[in-house]
Amino acid sequence: MPEYAPLDIPDDGKLAQNITHFARALRKAGLPIGPGRVIEAIRAVEAAGFTSRTDFYWALHATFVSRPEQRQTFAQVFRLFWRDPRYLEHMMAAMLPAIRGVQEERGAEAAAKRAAEALLDGVDQPAPEMPEVEGDETKIEIDAAMTMSSDERLRSLDFEQMTTAEMARAKRVLARLTLPVQPLPSRRTMASPRGQMADWRRTMRLALRRGGEVMDLATRTRRKRWPNLVVLCDISGSMSSYSRIVLHFLHAVANRKGAGWARVHAFTFGTRLTNITRHLATRDVDAALRAAGAEAQDWEGGTRIGACLHAFNRDWSRRVMGQGAVVLLISDGLDRDDPDALAREMERLQLSAKRVIWINPLLRWDGFAPKARGIAAMLPHVDSFRAGHNIASIEDLAEALARPDDIGEKARLMDALKSAE
Repeated sequence: MPEYAPLDIPDDGKLAQNITHFARALRKAGLPIGPGRVIEAIRAVEAAGFTSRTDFYWALHATFVSRPEQRQTFAQVFRLFWRDPRYLEHMMAAMLPAIRGVQEERGAEAAAKRAAEALLDGVDQPAPEMPEVEGDETKIEIDAAMTMSSDERLRSLDFEQMTTAEMARAKRVLARLTLPVQPLPSRRTMASPRGQMADWRRTMRLALRRGGEVMDLATRTRRKRWPNLVVLCDISGSMSSYSRIVLHFLHAVANRKGAGWARVHAFTFGTRLTNITRHLATRDVDAALRAAGAEAQDWEGGTRIGACLHAFNRDWSRRVMGQGAVVLLISDGLDRDDPDALAREMERLQLSAKRVIWINPLLRWDGFAPKARGIAAMLPHVDSFRAGHNIASIEDLAEALARPDDIGEKARLMDALKSAE
């Protein structure tokens, strides 16, 4: 919360009405606010007074914000609604599209676009120009060059820049996606008429039923088993918007019957490691993510990747990494801990897993290079390095799982890392 100058109290102010309109804007931006909270907010402002903007901010924050992920949206709506000196500039930065069509020309902060959309809801838009009329005929010229469908634009739109409606559509699309997995051959065998291995014991038992005469040669084949999917999801401040949508997708994977995975284990980490696997078993996705968020107390906090990986390797690796587990590591790799310790923990993680796939949303930037110490320490110990900032990149993840030799962008970045050395 930045410092603000003292507020001027008007003689005929309508503070209660303005708080009510502010609550409506928050509700449009995605916060679950009802009439009861509006009444509590008005009473809180009466008790705290209206002489300091900072006190006013935290009085409303205490009544309207109930979850950590709602803080950014509240801060953006508060800044825009209560007339920041750069109000119009922030509104334009949040609402104007870029020339490329899928990103902001000047990236708005997280939740700024949803906040601006909520405040501008219902504002009259300028009427379109009417086409010229010649006689009884109306000529309409449409230039469809370089345009794309709404579905295609949604696939390429960054999760962090989506509006509330676009985020809801993205969640529905991700809920229908699947993560195919190839079965692994087991050392155990099973009877099969088309097997390649002779089953001598079964052959002799069948022969004894026919008086000792061998009529057929029984065969067997190797059983197939399905690996576990282990997800390590970074929920620090720089990753919170991406982590929520990825966890929504993983909930759908964990609850889809016939998906192929033996089990889906999910862990979140920021400043500490939290196991949220049991919450993903809840059928209702909102209830599942609400329970996971309540247990993970380090949402939007700092990042200690090395310490959290050490806790996973020490406490959970032997329990969930057996039988060729595949690990999805979802993180931007921005860590301030010792890079040597982080490299050791990543090496141990890779040795315990069949494959380690690193999903990093920073790959969305052109010219991305592994300059951060944490990224440079982690990169050599992953099997595949891929982006994860939009629906298209999540769809490409299915291709990476289907191809055991997929390495994504790892080769290019390793060359850049070696040249930098």
